[in-house]
Amino acid sequence: MAENDEVIMLDFWLSPYARRVQIALEEKGIKYEIKEEDLPNNKSTLLLQLNPVYKKVPVLIHNGKPICESLVVLEYIDEVWNHKSPSLLPSDPYHRAQARFWADYVDKKIYDNAMKFFKTEGEEKDGKKGLIEGLKVMEEQVGGDRTYFGGDNIGFVDVILVPLFSWFYVYKFTNNLNFVSQESFPNLFAWAKKCTERDSVSKCIPKEQKVFEHFQQRNLLNSDQ
Repeated sequence: MAENDEVIMLDFWLSPYARRVQIALEEKGIKYEIKEEDLPNNKSTLLLQLNPVYKKVPVLIHNGKPICESLVVLEYIDEVWNHKSPSLLPSDPYHRAQARFWADYVDKKIYDNAMKFFKTEGEEKDGKKGLIEGLKVMEEQVGGDRTYFGGDNIGFVDVILVPLFSWFYVYKFTNNLNFVSQESFPNLFAWAKKCTERDSVSKCIPKEQKVFEHFQQRNLLNSDQ
């Protein structure tokens, strides 16, 4: 693709789904423009026009054409800019299928349960059991002689999972998230640290203090914090 392609991302800074796309663009060295949405209550006309089905970010606009849903966008980026390193998905069909399997697992088992957990009040919170189970499974998939889920290089599954870790700090204060700790998941925390040391990740992931203040201003933190 030409270097002067127009690439725009409709974004909300707190969205872990949008962070996936931004990290991929940064990893590939693709020039892009961010258009920040005022979510959740003031969605722009542009967002509603370009994603009329889900009405959510992220939306990637490439030369005027919208691509929606983060996993779809990641594959689009990898295919269109396949001449740029790194490749998010492996070239080998079997390994590519495995990466897609784990990406689907992360979305359904970890993200879906995390969102249920974050939105539920009380001690018996929806999604907690599923979230713990999902994290335990992913704990076994990284570590040892592998720096990232795909091996020595950051890839599809890493880009998909790492944005969620920026939320865990805040939810220690909001939702008793003590069960997600370095002691419980040493491999995952070591992996997340390695990911966030990359410039492409650190510049995209919201700073913990900013996320904390966002929830604090909206009275979403526990009263005794």
